[in-house]
Amino acid sequence: MKRTWITLTAVILFIFAGCDSADVKKGQVAVEEEKSVDNKQFLTANFQQDQKLRYRFSSSREIETDWEPSITQSKSGKSRKDNSHESMQMVLSYEPVEIDPYGLTTVKVTCESVKVTRRGKGQKSRKDAVETLPGKTFTLTVSATGRIADYSQLKQLILETGKNAFRPKSRRGRVKEPDMISDFIATQWFLWDSISSIKNPADGVAVGQSWNSTLSAPGPMVKRIARDVTYTLSEVKQNQLAVITSAYGPAKLNTKTWPIPYTGSFQASGRFGFLRNYQLLELQGTGQELFNIEAGRTERYTQRYKMKLETSTPLGMGIKPIITIEQTISMEIL
Repeated sequence: MKRTWITLTAVILFIFAGCDSADVKKGQVAVEEEKSVDNKQFLTANFQQDQKLRYRFSSSREIETDWEPSITQSKSGKSRKDNSHESMQMVLSYEPVEIDPYGLTTVKVTCESVKVTRRGKGQKSRKDAVETLPGKTFTLTVSATGRIADYSQLKQLILETGKNAFRPKSRRGRVKEPDMISDFIATQWFLWDSISSIKNPADGVAVGQSWNSTLSAPGPMVKRIARDVTYTLSEVKQNQLAVITSAYGPAKLNTKTWPIPYTGSFQASGRFGFLRNYQLLELQGTGQELFNIEAGRTERYTQRYKMKLETSTPLGMGIKPIITIEQTISMEIL
């Protein structure tokens, strides 16, 4: 009888052990599923009343012009390449004036300072059109997902700034000086692009998840160039900083959602007005952004890319110079 009881007890324990094991497994699955949901991050643009955010933006490029790619040196031994540099630094403040956490928030943007620097052959120290921006203001209407719903004042300011890029009087007609307006557009028009391009923001984003968008690729020439970008939520640090990496390539479709700051016919001065028919050959690069999830704002980002363009000279000269541009765009909160 004793042996039978022991055997029966063993069987019961085995059965319950099996049930417990199954229940544990089910519990583990439930916990893992819950943990998976909890690991989704909601990247939203948050604004607080009376909180003004100040950002420093920088955009710089190294430009190499190879006038005859098939010939590296002239008969005299001099290089047929020349190099130049241009950069812009500016500080802007963002102050919410009407906040709706579930709808649209109106943000007043004030340009505090702008400085442009140029170096290289043929570069002149004329005042850049973007250096007329300090003191100017515009408003943006932004959703919680970072989508800019109303940018009409920004567009108007870009057009006004474009007018300042032209010489006051010229016998040659309308002549446009070099400017970095396209860099200003790139920093403002796409300010919240990393979060506003998430397809289903209400579902959240998991670490390792990627999504796509299109950004502009500013340059010294009058040409709208776009780059396809793949964002990836690479990591979430303990201090609630989301690390969003990005990779760039030539855009498959050239979007026209950002403005060209000039109207009418004109002649651009300098080498980039002399050259014609810019054709993008290569574009590649990477970037990283730190997004504060709790505060709902970008702390800083850096974007780097390299693009190569083939161009031509006028009057049937048959020369096709190659222009290589190494671009860096960055932003940091002050």
